[in-house]
Amino acid sequence: MSEEKEESGFSAVKKAVVGAITTGIAAGGAWLAGLFGGGGSEPAATPANTPAPAPVVINLENNNTNQQKQSTTAPTVIKERVIEKPAAAPAQPAAKPKADEEDPW
Repeated sequence: MSEEKEESGFSAVKKAVVGAITTGIAAGGAWLAGLFGGGGSEPAATPANTPAPAPVVINLENNNTNQQKQSTTAPTVIKERVIEKPAAAPAQPAAKPKADEEDPW
């Protein structure tokens, strides 16, 4: 019932030979690509009397503006004071004008 299959000694040797041949072919292809592609040529040497390139000057200013400021003062105490005021009197409805004699309707 086991799906695993034991390999014979010849099978392991065969895999090793195929792997070695594949590696050799890949290395030969890389060598030929470098030979015909121009990758094997060395760069021309610079003469000894060539002046050195000018140094790069970078002006940096470190003023620590992005750092947090450390406070050394005592913590602030907040005191709340409650002032009670009397409630405002409710608004009085507008008084009806008194009719002198009768209602006009």
